[in-house]
Amino acid sequence: MANETDLLVLGGGPGGYAAAFAAADLGLSVALVDAAENPGGVCLYRGCIPSKTLLHVAAVLRESREVAAFGVTFQDPQIDLGALRAQKDSVVGKLTGGLGQLARQRKIKYLQGHGRFADPHRLTVDLAAGGASEISFRSAIIATGSLPRTLPALGLQSPRVWDSTAALELREVPKRLLVIGGGYIGAELATVYAALGSDVTVVEVTGGLLPGVDEDLVKPLAQRMGREMRVLLSTRVESLKETKDNLTADLLLQDGTHEKLACDAVLVSVGRAPQTTGIGLDGLGIVPDEHGFIPVDAQRRTAVSHIYAIGDVAGQPMLAHKASYEGRVAAEAIAGQKSAYDPAAIPAVVFTDPEIAWAGLTERDAQREGIAVKVARFPWAASGRATSLGRADGVTKMITESESGRVLGIGIAGPGAGELIAEGVLAIEMGAVAEDIARTIHPHPTLSETVMEAAEGILGRSTHYFGR
Repeated sequence: MANETDLLVLGGGPGGYAAAFAAADLGLSVALVDAAENPGGVCLYRGCIPSKTLLHVAAVLRESREVAAFGVTFQDPQIDLGALRAQKDSVVGKLTGGLGQLARQRKIKYLQGHGRFADPHRLTVDLAAGGASEISFRSAIIATGSLPRTLPALGLQSPRVWDSTAALELREVPKRLLVIGGGYIGAELATVYAALGSDVTVVEVTGGLLPGVDEDLVKPLAQRMGREMRVLLSTRVESLKETKDNLTADLLLQDGTHEKLACDAVLVSVGRAPQTTGIGLDGLGIVPDEHGFIPVDAQRRTAVSHIYAIGDVAGQPMLAHKASYEGRVAAEAIAGQKSAYDPAAIPAVVFTDPEIAWAGLTERDAQREGIAVKVARFPWAASGRATSLGRADGVTKMITESESGRVLGIGIAGPGAGELIAEGVLAIEMGAVAEDIARTIHPHPTLSETVMEAAEGILGRSTHYFGR
């Protein structure tokens, strides 16, 4: 079966479907190829959405215990793992099914299967239903996403050794869970399984959780995780061995000694790698860089002028919302519009408890690059709303250019940080100065006031916090 289309999009994740939808809205004929029944990609099927569904349950379980400080107690909750798994799958089904309907409404030709470029203007698709289809296209967008990284050095293939995909299947709640990697995936899934009842140990090879994030933002999370699970920093897993009953990990601790740790499951969460193999790049003349990413220009155009790449395959940060933004830019460029990828800030959120969110320049970046900045922190212990919630452990910080006061970065640690960060992103994109935010009336009592008070701190006059 042969097809012709203006635009071929390979990959139906947040970047791919956003690009396909935008291109269709601009009047192009579009074909979208993905292995799943409906668009959604890793984010909806095996990442962002199922993990946030489980994190919501973890938050409810935690709050049901912590509300005892307010004089309200509950019986110990009973967890029906099958019902929880069904609810998670229902959420995924609703969202991906909705995207399938949107694709049909836009008259996008959706092909379920695995695609490989035959040449710079043709893609062959091995259809999930059997047989093959060939698509001829004027332009193409590669949006094939990423895969979990593995640790081949451990050399153990076992159903007890999970990646993030396996962990989100929620097949069981192991009595003892070892999480290898203290980045955002490891921290989020450790939070979920600890709330569900696992005895969790997190091992991180660097000296801190969430490597690369400012330490003052990580501190509230590190303290809470330290109370709810065991966290071993500057520690390496030297080997894994499986017995009939469990797994045993050989840990090289910070002090140079070894520890044997028995566990019932191991989650390997050491990052993700761009998925560029098996799609025919070698026949196109497109060569990934040393990190496996496809080099692109400001329009997301590859070395082949009519083929574009977006999302995880096109470089860091590997975030769904960055991919969606790139997808719209590429679609507009293909449609002949003047469009370029040039964000001043890309927000990042870790959906643990507390949440951690940041955007723009970090304090660590400023120190490394020698940029003169002013930094103000507003502790949530001085926030009326945070105190009323029993969550005085958060912090909001603002980073501005020393001379002008222009907002360069913002970071938030606390419940709802992922929602609060958007104001900071807008301020950075618009070139706002701290006084713009300080003089913007925020509703009281809310957590959003902490952003205003951090801005006031830059000006040296925070109402509810007297600090240097």
